[in-house]
Amino acid sequence: QVQLVESGGGLVQPGGSLRLSCATSRSIFSANAMGWYRQAPGKQLDLVAAISTNDFSTYADSVKGRFTISRDNAKNTVYLQMNSLKPEDTAVYYCNAGPANRVFTTGGDYWGQGTQVTVSS
Repeated sequence: QVQLVESGGGLVQPGGSLRLSCATSRSIFSANAMGWYRQAPGKQLDLVAAISTNDFSTYADSVKGRFTISRDNAKNTVYLQMNSLKPEDTAVYYCNAGPANRVFTTGGDYWGQGTQVTVSS
């Protein structure tokens, strides 16, 4: 049973923008921190950004100033706005939900299926 549904990935040129969305149920969204992780080919899964239920957020150093995470409580959806994209941002991006002390570090209990982001000219 898929509980986190992602959308918004695709192919974009360097310098371009994409917005990822992750929708879930109210019961999961209201009780958990939400985050985005990514995994490039041959590399480990890394935290990109995370946001708590009271809107505290954190970012990987590599995306600070370019990516913004936000949550829409009315839609039970978390977003990742990605600007000034670089080829090194190419990866499969996964939505994550769970307790903040896990989402902000190694990942919580709930994972999306992943969406591919490719940055290439």
